[in-house]
Amino acid sequence: MKTKFFLLIALFIVALSCDIIFGSVRLSLGDVWAALTGSGDDNIYREIILNHRLPKALTAILTGAALSVAGVLMQTLFRNPLAGPDVLGVTSGAGLGVALLTLSASSLPWFVIAGWGQVTAAVLGAVGVLLLVVIVSVKVPQTVSLLIIGMMFGNFAGAIVSILQSTSNPDTLKLFISWTFGSLSAVSWSYMGIMAPIVFVGTGLAFILQKRLNILLLGEKYAAGLGISVSHTRLWIILATALLAGTSTAFTGPIAFIGVTVPHIARGIFHSSDHQQIIPASILCGSVIMLICDLISQLPGSQGTLPINSVTALFGAPIIIWIIAKNGGMDITSR
Repeated sequence: MKTKFFLLIALFIVALSCDIIFGSVRLSLGDVWAALTGSGDDNIYREIILNHRLPKALTAILTGAALSVAGVLMQTLFRNPLAGPDVLGVTSGAGLGVALLTLSASSLPWFVIAGWGQVTAAVLGAVGVLLLVVIVSVKVPQTVSLLIIGMMFGNFAGAIVSILQSTSNPDTLKLFISWTFGSLSAVSWSYMGIMAPIVFVGTGLAFILQKRLNILLLGEKYAAGLGISVSHTRLWIILATALLAGTSTAFTGPIAFIGVTVPHIARGIFHSSDHQQIIPASILCGSVIMLICDLISQLPGSQGTLPINSVTALFGAPIIIWIIAKNGGMDITSR
């Protein structure tokens, strides 16, 4: 087990280094080291590394880790191998918030709609859906019913977004569509100061809950028999997922497939569903995959970049199909 973690850490370091070095402007390890230590004289390279590539790489790490851990939490809570961070409708709520700002407020100045405006709208949308889910979860004891309700919230938000899209003007529609592609390069250092602490809090909650998560794999009745409050545990899982999925969506836009795929990759590597292994493994795997997807998105070079949302789907779909075919199915409870 330790060897596998060491290999994942080594792969993480390689992926991080490559993500900083490669791009429209090719750099060397020496250039990166000089910029990080302040020993270089090339201000252009310093600007590229410190204010563009390093924040983008850190955003990829935070987003990959957040969505992966959120996926682990949702798959355990619902005992569903296809559950992801968006099943509670939090991601759809963030999208609805951005749609309401960009598509229905075309008279506002561009600088209000973009940047912090989009982030604030996404956060408010995610929090709004979270509050609805929490209220419903208190009144609905069945976890499966909560899953259906979360999906209905997502469909309701999607319907409103579709209506807004059909009635908006081309300029604001283009801005919203660009947000739905997802972007790792939009997070500056000022955004990072807010995004990183929230992701750390959500991840910390997941680590605190890992023993309860292991027991939940055996069933809610078994967990209740051991004296664990299933309803309280469910609320904490929902809160942690909302922090992780809502924050990453607010700052980077909707990024698909990472939350569903990575937990299965982690389980496949370690042949276990013990959350004491799977949560840190998912953090490393999610970070590595997001860094690799960021590298792939830069293949056009100076001609532009590919939408990160599309790259993650193209990268993740074959992996999950291969895992299913190899194992003859999915099982999140095998140990």
